[in-house]
Amino acid sequence: MRSDLSGFYKKRIDERIDILRDVAGLDDDDILHFKTGGVTLDAADAMRENVVGLYSLPFSIATNFRINGKDYLVPMAGEEPSVVAAASKAAKMAREYGGFAASSTQPIMIGEINIADPDPESTTVIEAHKDDLLKFIDECIPSMKNRGGGARDVWAREYACGMGNRLIVYFSVDVRDAMGANVINKVAESLSALVCSLVGGRANANILTNLCLKRISKAKAYFTEDESIIEGVLNAQLFAENDIFRAVTHNKGIMNGISSLALATGNDTRAVEASAHGYAAYSSFYRPLTKYSMEDGKLLGEIEVPLSLGMIGGGTNHPVARIAIEKILRVENSQELCSVAASVGLAQNFSALRAITQEGISKGHMRLHSKTLALMAGATPEQAAKIYDYYKDRESEISFSNIKELLKHMRDEGR
Repeated sequence: MRSDLSGFYKKRIDERIDILRDVAGLDDDDILHFKTGGVTLDAADAMRENVVGLYSLPFSIATNFRINGKDYLVPMAGEEPSVVAAASKAAKMAREYGGFAASSTQPIMIGEINIADPDPESTTVIEAHKDDLLKFIDECIPSMKNRGGGARDVWAREYACGMGNRLIVYFSVDVRDAMGANVINKVAESLSALVCSLVGGRANANILTNLCLKRISKAKAYFTEDESIIEGVLNAQLFAENDIFRAVTHNKGIMNGISSLALATGNDTRAVEASAHGYAAYSSFYRPLTKYSMEDGKLLGEIEVPLSLGMIGGGTNHPVARIAIEKILRVENSQELCSVAASVGLAQNFSALRAITQEGISKGHMRLHSKTLALMAGATPEQAAKIYDYYKDRESEISFSNIKELLKHMRDEGR
């Protein structure tokens, strides 16, 4: 499957669907899920409490991605304009240099058990019983153990607080192709009684952490030899490294891509974003998750980010998410999915830095946003397309009031 679908963004929706049908092998049921959103009101009622309706978001395809020598069409869901175009443009630039090189560690998640008023020397006791605790964890999740996952480590630390002494017992589990929250929470709740029998005290909380420090994905790519772009991006990187206000927005741009992919594949966007920002602050100061440098006259971009994306369970059972994972992405395991996500995050970040240091971020963003504003003003899809074309080659200000006035003018002229 090739991902360099030239002119894909210029096609009508039905033409894009036909192209995707051919390259991804979609059937009529798949297309119907795309057109309807994949969830009925009754299904939604079974998924979540107090349901009163459905809320749809655009489902798009980012093109041009080549990662570790393999082409990917990347599904992305979300409301923000310019995200898909930016990712596709950056992927096209990286493709000229061979695309992205990416990797992900084993899918290891961490759980915590918080013990109040433990016995003295509790950390020593936990270390002495590590093998027993690891065996107990595997007995809690035999199917995970059979799939090659299972318990990996147990460790502990103590701290004192205003309510007395506390012990945190950490444990890590290879969760294979799952996101892992349910697995970790099950183990934590089962393990806490055994821990208390060893160290005394009482369990306050048994829960996973979304800061998945042992589940790290990396990606890198060359993007350009243009000296102006290189200088701008390197300066933007230094800006983020020396200013937390900029660093937060820098990382938000990364998550524009990663979260869109996470949502399209039925993953927990809040967990992914919390982990990324926690990791950015883990070294005692908040830092950007990407870095850029010059190598052989080319701009090299790199990203390192914790990612807990799963392929089974939870929201990944959504019909559209299953199509996204199995037929569009065609990833074989969660590590591959995370490698794709890291590459998308890097592409998104490079595009943002290129935009803010070259033509400005608002120019292209607002031009694409003009269609959304037009629809909000009551335009038909055809009129929204004409408004976008109107602004495409103009420098005039794009605002809701200006678009309402333009729409009124179009209606007065019968367009």
